[in-house]
Amino acid sequence: MRSQFWQLLSIQFKEFFREPGALFWSFIFPILMSFGLGMAFKDKPEILQHAAIVIPANADSSKLKNFLDLKCKKIHNKNNEYEFILDNKKLGKTIDHFFVRTREESDVMIKRGQASIILAENKGIVNYFFDPANSESRLAYLTISGILNGKSSISNPDEIQTLNRKGMRYIDFLIPGLLAMGIMSSCLWGICYSLIEKRSKKLLRRLVATPMKKSWFMITMFMSRFIFTLLETLALLVFSMLVFGVTIQGSWLAFAAILISGSFFFMGLSILLASRTANTQVGNGLISSITMPLMLLSGVFFSYSNFPDFIIPVIKYLPLTLFADSLRSIFNEGSGMNTVMLPFLILTTTGIAAFFAGLKIYKWN
Repeated sequence: MRSQFWQLLSIQFKEFFREPGALFWSFIFPILMSFGLGMAFKDKPEILQHAAIVIPANADSSKLKNFLDLKCKKIHNKNNEYEFILDNKKLGKTIDHFFVRTREESDVMIKRGQASIILAENKGIVNYFFDPANSESRLAYLTISGILNGKSSISNPDEIQTLNRKGMRYIDFLIPGLLAMGIMSSCLWGICYSLIEKRSKKLLRRLVATPMKKSWFMITMFMSRFIFTLLETLALLVFSMLVFGVTIQGSWLAFAAILISGSFFFMGLSILLASRTANTQVGNGLISSITMPLMLLSGVFFSYSNFPDFIIPVIKYLPLTLFADSLRSIFNEGSGMNTVMLPFLILTTTGIAAFFAGLKIYKWN
């Protein structure tokens, strides 16, 4: 029996390392994503805004034309394109690119996402055309209207106090979310998709025809995937600590507990999803229908507080939200077991329930 267990476990590892793509998506991709987003929001960022300007027919007395000629710098080798740079030592640079176009051309730029706002002058009054639901457009309006009204600098720079302490940066918010998302994806694709693929290729039928114990097969599947999730977590954690100085301010025991409970939940869910799915096409759609909404709703990259108030109580109890929020509280708020006990119990019990429900209805052929 012991030999059977170790052989099955060895098979699980060999299947994983046989695919170079699996190594990239499991280990390299999360690190590249954290590096790219971390560098984008590190230190003093540059905000680049694009605006289309419609110059009136009588350009000699145009407020916009005078602004472009006197305050802006013409972009080298580009016709009718200008640049205005608002620099602040604490806030960083805000770079406005202005494109002189006709109204029809300006509308096309908005439709294509090449500009976020249109400035058009009518009888000496500058009108701003933009979508108020677009935060980029609203920021561009506030910045550009301030510049045109002569408020192009911060009135009192001393009142600005930047938040750059550990635990309060965007990268500190991002890393726990990436860890939670990585474990979810690793479990669902590594266990669920793998089992569905084995069933569709009739490999499960061949396995159960041997003296293999079904329980050993499932246990080794769980163990191998859990080891992989730990390695993935360790790789991203070490990278973020070395490059961005991310720290775990809370209890390491709580961190280990919530990591195990989150892994158990998504592994149990994987067994349940794979229990009756017959082919990889259905499995692919099934997994995507779960992972995509969770990644969008659960605040992996940005806070879910932007959603309407009525849906936030529901979002808070989504499994990925519980997982990511618990990790963030441990990383950034110094939380211990007492704080994450409720998410730990919810994820663990529902994961175990999903696992046994999946085994109960599992189809081996």
